[in-house]
Amino acid sequence: MEIQTGEEIILGNLPKGITLASEAYGNKTWNVLGHTYLAKVESASSFAWLSLDPTGTGVPPHVHPTQDEHIYIMEGVYTLYLDGEWTTAGPGDTVRMPMGLPHAYYNKGETPGKSLFWVSPSGSLSTLFGKLHNLTDPEEVVRISALYDVNFLPPGAVPGA
Repeated sequence: MEIQTGEEIILGNLPKGITLASEAYGNKTWNVLGHTYLAKVESASSFAWLSLDPTGTGVPPHVHPTQDEHIYIMEGVYTLYLDGEWTTAGPGDTVRMPMGLPHAYYNKGETPGKSLFWVSPSGSLSTLFGKLHNLTDPEEVVRISALYDVNFLPPGAVPGA
């Protein structure tokens, strides 16, 4: 719903402004199983973060039942699982993962990966990242993630994962 107040037009709760390349929105930075995530924007309608993905890292197959997720790849090549198929994407590519679609991503390449991820609606993904920050036990990551609407598939459910 659009509401006009004076000179400013407000379209929702997305805050206007710029998050500089060197900054994290709200100073939110997380280490999640070797990845560094820097928040770039957060509102009820969307949440975006920069993901720095060293070689050999990844996120196993999982589902967001209530969020669409996107990846814009800036650097590196990602190996992706998208609903039963393995593929790759590189710099300049945008990956679309509709809610409910099983997906995964890995950096199996020789160089670090860098991508902008975003989900809509935001849900509680930012809160989840705060809970996962600096955890080292993958089983605990899976358990906590399920409490925040991110459901990991059981090991072996996806060939090649």
